[in-house]
Order: sequence, then structure tokens, then C-alpha cells
Amino acid sequence: MKIKNIRVNGTRLQETLEEMAKIGATPNGGVQRLTLSDEDKRARDLFVRWLKEMDLEIRVDEMGNIFGKRWGRNNDLPPVMSGSHVDSQPKGGRFDGILGVMGALEVFRTIHENKIETERPIVIVDWTNEEGSRFAPAMVGSGVWAGALARDWVYKRTDINGKVRDLWMN
Repeated sequence: MKIKNIRVNGTRLQETLEEMAKIGATPNGGVQRLTLSDEDKRARDLFVRWLKEMDLEIRVDEMGNIFGKRWGRNNDLPPVMSGSHVDSQPKGGRFDGILGVMGALEVFRTIHENKIETERPIVIVDWTNEEGSRFAPAMVGSGVWAGALARDWVYKRTDINGKVRDLWMN
């Protein structure tokens, strides 16, 4: 099969989005999966299960960011990374953040099922607390990963109910 003829499976992508939208579903069709809540954990576990189905190298860093890596022909090259977040705003939209993760997941699935070997590694990521709706400020998971925020400073952040960092890795 020529690469130019390969297409993502739109039906599968929609089904994946709908399955994820059941986790933390709200009465008006949105979702509520606050960072490190039970709903967020269920969504993260489902995401990891899907990564395992493609035999990706899975790593969870000290912030809870989830990375799924697929090796390429030249693993000395920097990887291409794509993703977003599975957690949500309180009473957020059903595709907020998750579309970026599930869109990337569908691309990975398409590459995997067509046995395409990429030139460089590719990585899918779920950033923890990207919107900052539970732990201010926003982008703490990606901020620590990028070196823009100090991990220990972030660990001292309290959530909207005054709970502290012990939630980060539980």
C-alpha cells in the first residue's frame, strides 16, 4: 500500500472520542474530568490501554504526563510529538483537549496497522493539568517537562479545595 493512499479511520476516531466522552459525562453532553480525579484516572488508564495495544514504549513522568513512543529507522533523530490532555475543565466540552490526544492516537493506529516505519521516533502525549482548572496555573505538566516551571514549586500547588501535591502521583 502506498502511503499516499492511507487514510485515518474516521469512524474509529469518532467511536474512540465517544468512548472517552462517557468518562465523566455531564447531563448536557459535556464532560467533567478534573485533573487527577477518579474520572481523569479512568480516562488515563483507558488511554494507556490503547497505547499498549500498539506496543508503544509507555512512560509516565514525575508530573503524570503520559508518553507513548514508537521507534523509527533513525532513533538518533529527535522525535515528532503530538497530543494534548484528557483531563477537562469543570463541566467542559466533550472534545476539549481530548480531540488532540485522540486525533494523534488515530494517526498512530493508522501507522501501526499499516506497518509504516517512520524515519524518526514519534511520540503521543497526554499532558497533566494542561488547563489549570484544578491546580493553577495552566500547563504545569508540560511546563515542568519543558523546564519552564520548577517541579517542586508545582508540587506545592493546592487544588481548588486546598488539597496539596500528594494527589500528583496517587
